[in-house]
Parts: sequence; C-alpha cells; structure tokens
Amino acid sequence: MAATAPSHATAGVESAPAGRDHVVVFPFMAKGHMIPLLDFAAALAAHHSDICVTLLTTPGNLAFARRGLPASVRVVVIPFPAHPQLPAGVESTDALSSRAVFPVFLRATAMLQEPFAEFLASLPSPPLVLVSDFFLGFTQSVASDAGIRRLTFHGMSAFSLALCFTLATRPPAPVEDGVQFHVPGFPENVKITADEVPDAVRQAWNTDDPVIQFLEDEVRHWDYRSWGVLVNSFAALDEDYTTILESFYLPGSRAWLVGPLFLAAGESPETKQECDDPEDCLPWLDERAGRPGSVVYVSFGTEVHVPAAQLDELAHGLVESGHAFLWGVRSADWSPPVDTGADGKIVRGWVPQRRVLSHPAVGAFLSHCGWNSVLESLAARRPMLTWPVMAEQAANAKHVADIVGAGVRVGRLAKPVSSTSPAVVVGRAQVAEKVRQLMDSGEEGRSILARAEEVHHAARAAVEEGGTSRVALRQLVEELRATYVAVDGGGQTAQER
Repeated sequence: MAATAPSHATAGVESAPAGRDHVVVFPFMAKGHMIPLLDFAAALAAHHSDICVTLLTTPGNLAFARRGLPASVRVVVIPFPAHPQLPAGVESTDALSSRAVFPVFLRATAMLQEPFAEFLASLPSPPLVLVSDFFLGFTQSVASDAGIRRLTFHGMSAFSLALCFTLATRPPAPVEDGVQFHVPGFPENVKITADEVPDAVRQAWNTDDPVIQFLEDEVRHWDYRSWGVLVNSFAALDEDYTTILESFYLPGSRAWLVGPLFLAAGESPETKQECDDPEDCLPWLDERAGRPGSVVYVSFGTEVHVPAAQLDELAHGLVESGHAFLWGVRSADWSPPVDTGADGKIVRGWVPQRRVLSHPAVGAFLSHCGWNSVLESLAARRPMLTWPVMAEQAANAKHVADIVGAGVRVGRLAKPVSSTSPAVVVGRAQVAEKVRQLMDSGEEGRSILARAEEVHHAARAAVEEGGTSRVALRQLVEELRATYVAVDGGGQTAQER
C-alpha cells in the first residue's frame, strides 16, 4: 500500500478526489455495522459514477471491507489505537473475548479521533459529506471543525430509532409486565409493552453502566447535531416514523430512507462476502430443493451468546417440530443433546446468509431480529420466527410480527435477574409449536407468508429506477451538491448552488 500521510494508507483507487465529487464513509468496527455501510458505499458508486467514494477502516478490518466492496471504492486505512486493556490485533467486536470487553473497545475507538482528523486534513478539499456510524461520535466534532457535513448512521429502522429517541425524552409511566401503552407521537395502532422498550432506553438510568456512560460522554450530544440520518430501510416499511425521527435533529435535518442497502448495491461479481460457503450450506440446501419452503434457517448473529441450556432446548424443539433446519451456532464448545438426523444441519463457521435465505428450500428464518437480518429475510420473502436478545431487537420483533404482520414470536432470550440466578429458558415444546405454527401451512401461516411476499415486492421496487429508495439516494446527492461549501486556495469559502 502506498502511504499518503504519516497515519494512513490507501488501498485500491489512488487518485485524490475533488470535494463536491467525494463522499467519505466511516463504519464502526462491528460486522453488523460495517456491512450496511459497505453496501451504501457500493450503491453510491454504482448509481453515481461521477462520485468518488472513500471508505475508512483499520488494518484488522481491511480484508473484510475490501471483499465487500467493488474496486471502484477507494479504501483508506488508519491505525487502530493501542489500548492497555485490549489485546493487540483485536479491531472488531466479533473478536472480543466476551461482551464485558465491549466498553473497553468503545473507548479504544474514540481514540481514532486524531488519525481521523489527520486524514480529513490531508484531503485537497472538504468532501461532499461524511457518513459515519453513531458510535463514532467524535467524527461529528472533527467534521464540524473542518466545515464538513455529517450523516449519522445507526443501523436501525426508523421505527426503532424513533422509538428510542421518543422514550428517552418522554419516559412512559410504569406499567405492569405485558400491559401495552401508546408511544407519544406514534400512530394510534402502535402500542408496546415494557419488554419491547430498547435496552439503551430501559438502562438509561444506570449511570454506572460503562456503555451508557460512553453514550452520554461521546455520542448523544454529537449525534443530534448531524446534518441528517441515513436509514437502511424503505418507505413502505418505515415512512410513518421519519417525521418523528427528524424532530430530534437540527431544524431542516432529514431521515433518508435509502435501503435495503444490499439490494441498492446490486449483485456485483466483485463483492465476494456472499460467495464464501465454507460449511457447504448451499449444497445441503440443494439436496432439499425438491421440497420448497421446507427448511427453517436459524441464526442469532455473530455477537449473541446463547446459554447452553437454551441451546439444548432449541435443539430439542427444532427436532420435535418435524421440520428440517439449518442452524448457525456461534459456540464452539456446545454439542447438541439430541440426534439432529439428516434433516438437521448445525454449522459453526461463516454462513452466506443472503444466499441461504434466497434458496427455495428455505421457508422461514428463526432470528434474533438484528435489523440487517430482518431486512434480508423480508427482502427474500421469508417470514420470521422472532427471538430478540438485546439492543433494539425486541422493538424490531414487534415491528415485524405485530405491525408488518410478517412473523411469529417465539420468545425473548432472557437475561438472569442477578449473577447468581439462572436465565429464563424457552422450552422445547414452545419452540416446536411456533415452528409448526409458521411452517405447517395453516391459515395463520399462509397469511404471514402472504404478507412477507408483499414486503418482498415493496423492498425490490424501492431500489429500482423510480423507486422510493433510489429517488431518495439521488435527492440526497443533489441536495448535498446544491449546498456544497468549499474552501479555495486563498482561504475563501464559495457556495455552489
């Protein structure tokens, strides 16, 4: 790689871009946060060939980023800071030894402020816009000092993000477990329970929580000052909540619904993440292609730890449901307590999730309801068995199952009340019942499948020419260019309209 400044290097396209033709994208170092912004960079490069897109990352994330991008996207590497409590080489959340190390990782990423500022200072002119993850709150401060506008990215739906912001500023009155209440400003039909309130809101009072403290110190103040918010969603799914979301930002700020970003990016032969299938998931599904919709795909993502007792019950429940299943398990130590037979495949490594969900043998997705997984499932016309774990996932499950109507609730992966008490485990009978409810072609299952089909067509239409997300992306670029402010060589500012 050719060095362009003392603290960073480029990989790929080497030319120095002009400001109004240049967009900088800076993802947080977690796979679930990186992937949609890699897709955004690819979509922008595909549909606006006159714009140079630069993606910022760190050495340990370079290979993953590069494999998820077309060659037209310029990649700049800045050094990941050394932190005394973080092992050398750990530069992504999926490499953390446990969730307890996450606050340390957050503090380490905040130390990227100086190399990021050096990178911006090295550019010949300010970029059109900076798109950065909300966890990287320092980017707003640095961008503001440099006269650069920032779009913040949360990796959440407009529904869940508006829910978080609303409840954080207008906490609900205490209600009994299971009792629904209306969220101020939301449509009248939207009611939630206390269990569906996102974790960050429910835990906001706990100032001893290091993650909450980090959000207060490094994120919240800067996030609301963003020029706008980029949302990986589309109008048919989320337009009812954009006005609520926009009200929490500066006057004139907008929520830009430009997703699903992986569909907007298109299927490029240069994008290789989905080509990897080390566990031979696709050949196994091919053997079942004669039975369309017969397989349940199961995954709790790359960062969720599921207790062994719950894994045991899930294994029994899947087998007892009588349906075939493909299950990605993160734990390397756990072994199934039951013979899964020829129609049960458990894998430990990388799963090409989008290709799996699109396979005709797959009929449903049992998921933790991370927003990326929700979009990928619905875009592939696969209804969901929702099993949220953390963050805003319970709100996503509410959105999918109760508001959109494209899923069935299995349960919620409960946390222990205390360090000495066991977690509440969803039993095998409930797992089997919920799988059959969706997969056995009863009236309810057919209705849910039909709704998933409708959302699938809406998602595809949104990213096609004239679709809501394609139009929003074009309008975003046009508005940024119409109000671009650059600094010329004499230090004077010039606004182009």
